[in-house]
Amino acid sequence: MKKILILVLTSSVFIACQSGDKKANTSVTKDSLTKDSLSKTAKDSAIADVANYTTIEWLDSTYIDLGKQTEGKSIEITFRFKNTGNKNLVIQNVTASCGCTIPEKPEKPFAPGEEGVIKAAFNGAGQGEIRKDVHVTANTTPASSHTLTFRAEMIK
Repeated sequence: MKKILILVLTSSVFIACQSGDKKANTSVTKDSLTKDSLSKTAKDSAIADVANYTTIEWLDSTYIDLGKQTEGKSIEITFRFKNTGNKNLVIQNVTASCGCTIPEKPEKPFAPGEEGVIKAAFNGAGQGEIRKDVHVTANTTPASSHTLTFRAEMIK
C-alpha cells in the first residue's frame, strides 16, 4: 500500500511540475518571431534561449579594406550576412568601437535562408590609417557576438 501511495504522489508531483513549466514559459514563440519587428523583451528572450539559436554566414568578409579615402568625407560600409540556420535570426544589438562610427541595427528578424546587411557610417575625420570595429550581438551559435572590422587610409 505504501508503494502505491508513493508512486501516486511522485506521479502527481511530476505532472504538477510539467504543467507549471508550461505556464511559466517565457521563451519566444514561433509566431512572435515572424513579425516584422520584435519587442525588446522578445529580442532578449531569443538571445537568452539557446533553443532559438541559429547560425550566420558573413557573405563577403568580416574585414573590409577601404583603401585610400578623402578626409572629412562620410564613408558608408555594409556587411552582408545570411541566416544559415533553421530558426529566425534576431540581431539584438550593433555597437561601434568609437563615436565616429555609427552602426545601423536591423529591427526585423531574418527567416532561415534570408539575407540582410549591417550598415555603418564613418565620419571620415582624422588622417592616417584608421581601423574601426562594429560589434554585432545576435542569437547565433557558436558565438553570439561577432566583430566586423574596416580600415582605411585617410588622406587630404
